Amino acid sequence: MTHPSNPVQLIDRFGRTVDYLRISITDRCDFRCVYCMAEDMTFLPRAQILTLEEIATLGKAFAELGVKKIRITGGEPLVRKGALELLQTLGQIESLHELVITTNGSQLETMATGLKAAGVKRINISLDTLDADKFKAITRTGDLQQVLRGIDAVKAAGFERIKINAVILKDRNHLEVCDLVQYAVDKGIDISFIEEMPLGVVAKHDRSEAYYSSALIKQDLANTFSLVASLEKTGGPSNYFKVAGTQTRVGFISPHSDNFCSTCNRVRLTVEGRLLLCLGNEHSVDLKAVLRANPGNMTILKQAIVNAMLIKPEKHEFNIHEQPVILRYMSMTGG
Repeated sequence: MTHPSNPVQLIDRFGRTVDYLRISITDRCDFRCVYCMAEDMTFLPRAQILTLEEIATLGKAFAELGVKKIRITGGEPLVRKGALELLQTLGQIESLHELVITTNGSQLETMATGLKAAGVKRINISLDTLDADKFKAITRTGDLQQVLRGIDAVKAAGFERIKINAVILKDRNHLEVCDLVQYAVDKGIDISFIEEMPLGVVAKHDRSEAYYSSALIKQDLANTFSLVASLEKTGGPSNYFKVAGTQTRVGFISPHSDNFCSTCNRVRLTVEGRLLLCLGNEHSVDLKAVLRANPGNMTILKQAIVNAMLIKPEKHEFNIHEQPVILRYMSMTGG
């Protein structure tokens, strides 16, 4: 991808430049992770979700408005038929600096080389435990070995960076943070620890009891590893540390304990075509309606996106001690 200068920028009321778009291409997933979705999820009918062509059109429109990074998410994006072809199309957008993907890893063993060929630069893989029984309990349906083989496959395919994302919950996997970092070090990959975000009501799961802060994780890691603060950023909300003596970076995404809203450069496109201006608020614009009412009209579509910046809120208001105000599930939002 080349990087021609693009003077058009998306700037919100608070002076923040939006140059990073996350697109959920499906709400479906082959896992049922306890903090992400209910066990008996009802998924959206096909007519309600964006077509792959519509997603490609939106990706192009955002790139023409100065977006430099697009992350494809789900649900599990790689279970959507045609996902690879969509990635190939987005990978051909010349002004895009980075096309990246977040996945649960279940499909990587067979799709790693195809993703590389499509132009995907970096891959984030959700992995909360290295214990097979615990992995099955957290994901309800997942196979740990399949995911680990997928990580080996993307490593062999030669991606620029590979990163594990781990949501840490007290008394479920908080004792494993050192094992997870050691695994990342051994594989020469990165890892980010994420504080759980209160999205959707999930039965039999008390978020306030399960909350485990980034500060506690850092304390746990300090017993085994020397973490050196790093100024490196990847365009997302992670604060990175280098594991001394290794190439591995450890990131912390802390929506509760270290609010990162003042530097937010992101918007999210849901699988239904809603442009979500903040993960922790419901401010949104229905871009699917704009697309379908004005087929082929990029001018009207781009103006709707520019106008949407005016309702991007200043910050989220997460409270793990209350029932979530945001009733949509993480799988619909796209992380």
